[in-house]
Order: sequence, then structure tokens, then C-alpha cells
Amino acid sequence: MTRILTYNVHRCVGTDRRLDVGRVAAVIAAEAPDIVVLQEVDVGRARTGRVDQAHRLAQRLGMASRFNAALKVEEELYGDAILTALPERLIKAAALPGYAPIPQLEPRGALWVAIDVGGGREIQVLNTHLGLVPAEQQLQAASLVGAAWLKSALRRDPLMLIGDFNATSRSVVYRTLASTLRDAHGARRRWRQRIATFPSAMPVLRIDHVFVSPGVRVTAMRVAAGPLARLASDHLPLVVDFELEP
Repeated sequence: MTRILTYNVHRCVGTDRRLDVGRVAAVIAAEAPDIVVLQEVDVGRARTGRVDQAHRLAQRLGMASRFNAALKVEEELYGDAILTALPERLIKAAALPGYAPIPQLEPRGALWVAIDVGGGREIQVLNTHLGLVPAEQQLQAASLVGAAWLKSALRRDPLMLIGDFNATSRSVVYRTLASTLRDAHGARRRWRQRIATFPSAMPVLRIDHVFVSPGVRVTAMRVAAGPLARLASDHLPLVVDFELEP
């Protein structure tokens, strides 16, 4: 069994408006994941003390980090990360399409790695954080399911597409992604806990998703909703246990 955790860490600023990388690391460590998928990570930004949050979190968790900067302002970076202590290799890190009518929207990207989960078997993990405007999201989802990403020659199953999609299961964006991969939440009759991750203080929305290809068997899924998690970020971590089918 392998455990993966996805978490929008809100640049490690909690609902109490306090910046605390250590608190976010503690929330993650309590779930003992093998793979950590993060969104809204600051690297070298003045607003968060110029700390490399991806590296700092990886250090505290005894892992290595991969980071993709969706936003670059001179030396300041902001984007998504994947952390693990397992053998891994980078497949691709790149931008997603923006929405031309609103050029001031925050840039978005995706980070794609292959991770050896044991026995020489790899799983590909694709991490992303989509925009807030529906038309923008639809362009980004279409790119993800197209030739640049999921239909690329680089793709090998088993694969997981994970992240903060800023979209519920009733959205066009969700349907686009779910037409290509299976929502890990599909067996929800087995999960006793309601799988809602936002906002962390009183979660009512399921906008953080895990989509899986054939060959991935999800054995458990839950939200880490303890008191510390409710403070550490405006999202709650989503935790998924899985096995690779023979």
C-alpha cells in the first residue's frame, strides 16, 4: 500500500493569518504519506520571508522535492511541488494555458513525475492547480487531457492526476477530466467521512480531486480534518491509500 496526500498549503499561511511552515509540515507528517502533492507553494518570496517552502517542507519530512513555478517575478517563485523519499524522476514541468481576455489572471502550471513505489514499479503523478475563471479552467482542463499531457507519448499507466481544480463534481471541468480518468472518490459509498476540503474551518466544497488511471486500486480515502489542519491552511489535506494492480 502507498499513501499519497494532496494539499493546497496557501503559502503556509493559516486561517489565523500566521505564517508557519513547521505547522504545515506537522499536519502532513501526522498522516505519514509516501508522496506529498502541494499547491500554492512560495519559493524565495518576500511576503513569506524568502524561504524555499518546498525545500523546507521536504527537509522536515525527510523527503526530496520537485517544484514547478507557475508564477515568476524576478527571483520570486510560486507554484506546485511534489515531495517523496521514494526514487523519482521528472517527466515534465510546464505552464498551462491562460485566458487571453483577462491577461492579469494568475498563471497556472503542472508538474509531472514518475515515482518508484517498490518492486521496480512506477506510478506517474501529475500535480496541478487550475484557475478561478470557468472559461480559463476549461482551457486548462482541455490541455491536460490533450496531446501536451495525458495523450502525450510520455504517458505510462498507472497514473494519478491530482490537485486543486477549483471545480466541483458538477462542473464542466470536472466532467472533462472524469471522462479520461476515474475519480478516486467514485467508490464513495465505502468512505464514511464526507470528502470536502474547502474551506478548512467548515468544509463544504470538494474542489481538491484525485483522478486515477486503470491499474490503480484505491483502498482508502479521507480528509485530514484535525484541529491543526483546520488552522494551517484554508484547505484540508486529502489522503488516499492505493495499490498498483498486477
